[in-house]
Amino acid sequence: MLSHRLQETSLRYFLEVIRSGSLTEAAQRLNVTVSAVSRQVGALEALLGVPLFDRRPRGMVASAAGELLAAYALRGALEADRVVSEIAALQGLRRGRVRVASSAGFAIEFLPRIIAEFRQRYPGLQFHVRVASPAEVTGIVLHGDADIGITYSRAAEQGIRVEHRQPAPVIAIMRPDHPLARFRSVTLAQMQPYPLALPEGDNTVRQLFDIACGERGVVFEPVLVTNHFETLTSFVLHGGGLSISGAVTVGDRLRRGELHAASIRERGMRSRAVELQTLAGRTLPEGVRAFLGFIRERLAAEVGVAGA
Repeated sequence: MLSHRLQETSLRYFLEVIRSGSLTEAAQRLNVTVSAVSRQVGALEALLGVPLFDRRPRGMVASAAGELLAAYALRGALEADRVVSEIAALQGLRRGRVRVASSAGFAIEFLPRIIAEFRQRYPGLQFHVRVASPAEVTGIVLHGDADIGITYSRAAEQGIRVEHRQPAPVIAIMRPDHPLARFRSVTLAQMQPYPLALPEGDNTVRQLFDIACGERGVVFEPVLVTNHFETLTSFVLHGGGLSISGAVTVGDRLRRGELHAASIRERGMRSRAVELQTLAGRTLPEGVRAFLGFIRERLAAEVGVAGA
C-alpha cells in the first residue's frame, strides 16, 4: 500500500522543512547536507505525485498537499513519543518531559510555582517552558513543539482542542496604601486622576482597556508604557501609581499582600479568557495528562483571588 511506503526518514526531513521553511536551515538542524534533505522531499513528491512545497526565493511554503501530509506526519511523530513514554511507565519508570508554551504573564510566578509543586509528586519529570505571545503560543501547539499551551484567547482555532477555559477579567493593581485600595472595584473615571502604567498595545489586557476607554470617551496619558510586565509591577510597588493586569499574573503577589487588586467596572473587561490548549486528535502521554489536570485545578483556584 502507498501509505506503507511513506518512510520515517523522508517524513522526518519533510517535517523539518515544514518547521524551518528552508532546505538549508532544515539541513543544519538535522546535521545532514542540503542535498540529502532535497532528495528525501523529492522522493516523497515523486511517490505521491504532487508538489509538497511552493518553492519561493525566500524559502519553502507548504502546498495544500504538503499541509495535509504535515498534519499526518506530525501526529505520527507525537504518537511515537507517547508510546515510548507509556512503555517507560509500564517498566515502572517515573520520567518524561512536559513541554509548555505560555504567554508571558503565566511564566512569571504561576507556572514556576505549580511546576515546583508538581515535581514534589513526580520528581522524575522534566519541563521545558517556552514564552511567546498569545497567538504564537497557539501556533507552537499546532506545530507540535509544545504539549500544552496556556494563553489568552477570544476566538476558536482549527486544530486546537481547548482542555479548559475560564474568564480572565482585566483588573487594576496598586499598592495596598493607594487611595483606591479601599475599593474592591473601580471605574475608569475613578482611575483617571492617578498616574497609570500600561503594557504595550499588542497585549490583550491593554487592548480591552483601550476599547473600554474609547467607549467611555475617557483619555489616559500613561506615564509609563512597556512590554515587560515586571517593569509595570515594580513601578506600582515603588509607589509610581496604578497599572492593569490579569488575576493569574499577580495572584502570588496578591496572596502575599504586596499588591491590591480591584475589578474594573466597565463593559468588556471580562470578555477575555484563559485557555489550556492541546493539539486536537492527539493522545497525550501520561505525564502530560497528569500535569494538564494539575494546571486546570490551579487555574480554577485562581478565580476570585482578585475579587474580580
